[in-house]
Amino acid sequence: MRIPTKADDVTLRLGRRTVELTNLGKIYWPEAGYTKRVLLQYYADVSPALLPHLRDRAMVMKRYPNGIHGKCFFMKRTPPSHPAWLETCEIMHQSASLIAFPMVQHLPGLLWLVNLGCIDLNQWYARCDDTDRPDYLHFDLDPGRGAPFDRVRETALVVREALQALGMAPLVKTSGSSGMHLYVPIVRGPLQKAVWGFAKRLAKELERRHPKLITAEYRIAKRPRGRVLVDYNQNAWGRTLASVYSVRPTVEATVSTPVTWKEVERGFAMQDFRIDNVAARVRRLGDLWKPLLAPRGRFRLEPVL
Repeated sequence: MRIPTKADDVTLRLGRRTVELTNLGKIYWPEAGYTKRVLLQYYADVSPALLPHLRDRAMVMKRYPNGIHGKCFFMKRTPPSHPAWLETCEIMHQSASLIAFPMVQHLPGLLWLVNLGCIDLNQWYARCDDTDRPDYLHFDLDPGRGAPFDRVRETALVVREALQALGMAPLVKTSGSSGMHLYVPIVRGPLQKAVWGFAKRLAKELERRHPKLITAEYRIAKRPRGRVLVDYNQNAWGRTLASVYSVRPTVEATVSTPVTWKEVERGFAMQDFRIDNVAARVRRLGDLWKPLLAPRGRFRLEPVL
């Protein structure tokens, strides 16, 4: 599907649904010259691989209405002006308020969400039919002060080895920002808090084994310099990470991209995966993260909790 290249505001008819796209010529990436139209076209191009990872999950909206250098803000509640066809997911929060999050079930829903100024996409870890029981365990590898990206790749291989020793088959992607994400598909069952507890214990153990490389210290002021944070706290209830194939608000318009373990071993730069080349990579390689959603091959976490 091609986004019209001339008009600034268009109405697209996609099957039985109509979606309004606005301000398409607005510059989102001043240094690269990329517009909102470019962002929408990218997401349309990768949608066959992306949509299965978003479907049936609440979406937290991180909006950049004025591009990467403008003020951004988070939204949880679906705006009242949403299309009648948009599905929502109602989740009760600690404040006893029921919040209706939008869900991205199809291409029109994806384009509607991105049109709000959502550069990256942040979906719930559990599906809407049981938002307390996630489908995957994950680790966010975040370089601290003085830690080059090579150390992030080294940490990814250390975490992979620890997970494989437990019988898990982790998948890996760039964060699109400065780090990497490792995900493990699990059999749905344990509560989010239990999954978080397992991630914390493993991160602390890896910190003990590799004190010169890894930290599990969540407080920034107390993190030792030159270490890579194995961030277990991203598994907490209500947290989100940038989804697979998410464009990030960086100057180069980098993308959170699935990579193979051979690529991790061989080495790459974050800037190798961008809005202008990831769609072609996906067409060539397919969805490297397809196993994350497959019913088979999921790890049963309960015995090791």
